[in-house]
Amino acid sequence: MTKKTKIIVASCVTVAVILAAVVVLPVVLYSAGIIDYAEKAESKEGKYLMAYFTGNDPAEERIRFAVSEDGYDYSPVNDGAPVLTQTLGTKCARDPYLFRGVDGGFYIVATDMKSSDGWASNHRIIVWYSDDLLDWREVGLIDMREYGLPDTVRAWAPQAIWDESENAYMLYWANCENSEENGWSGTVMWYAYTKDFTSLVSQPKILFAPASGKDAIDADIVERDGVYYMYYKDENESRICYATSDKLSGPYVEPADPVVSVFFADVEGNFIYRINGTDSYVMMLDCYSKGKFVLQQTEDMVSFKRVNPKYYDFGFSPRHASVLWITDDEYDALISRYGK
Repeated sequence: MTKKTKIIVASCVTVAVILAAVVVLPVVLYSAGIIDYAEKAESKEGKYLMAYFTGNDPAEERIRFAVSEDGYDYSPVNDGAPVLTQTLGTKCARDPYLFRGVDGGFYIVATDMKSSDGWASNHRIIVWYSDDLLDWREVGLIDMREYGLPDTVRAWAPQAIWDESENAYMLYWANCENSEENGWSGTVMWYAYTKDFTSLVSQPKILFAPASGKDAIDADIVERDGVYYMYYKDENESRICYATSDKLSGPYVEPADPVVSVFFADVEGNFIYRINGTDSYVMMLDCYSKGKFVLQQTEDMVSFKRVNPKYYDFGFSPRHASVLWITDDEYDALISRYGK
């Protein structure tokens, strides 16, 4: 063996040792009790309903439900089969956002997309409505190409929140355009207002774009004590970051260190919700690089700790989900209809 060969072999061994350490370190920290887990918060009343999809095959791009009594451990209903049948658009839906409207009814807004057509192939979102969480109807499709974004090739992960000052819902989503004249735009957060989710009543505007110039997707906004926290995925680094504003429609300001995800792996599809009757907020993360879901928790909206895996088990493989607090009666009606 030549000196050069010995150096190459030694270098390869060093790299192998480093890679092994990266893989083993999290396990060692877990078993040694070095990781400081968040304490499980005790939910005071009601239950929790999750809306999710499961994968990139068209049969998996369907809306499914799961329920939880404590806000941590979820079980699918309907034997894990879809609870909504989509007849419009691509007939495939991703990234469902489930919420209670100001009219007392329930909405789901989702990405109208068949991923097998490509990751730059959609320009619409789809909307459902229900009076009771049991029977749903398709409200329709909102096509971003009809509202001043004619070259849209990505209209991803829509969410909505009521804006009292506008007497309308602020709909927000990640948008990207591609044209022969202007090329690719960045995939960043846009917003517009809607009264009934059948059309937009304002022209879309940019809601947030990171100062770094990087892409931002999967934004999720929650208000606490007059401050709006936007959690989003830094698409380039695959980490969850945040920005804040004192107004729902912004401007949103990034802190010096915006990263809030506390896991070693790449994550996306973040969604945060309060454990009812407590000051604790749980953030779900789609750890897509590992094929699993993980939870982290905060009391101040900025400092997060991992939730101990002994409190939850996502054996049904959800992807980019959302969670709604529901009453005991709504929970019982769901179980009566679908089983658990």
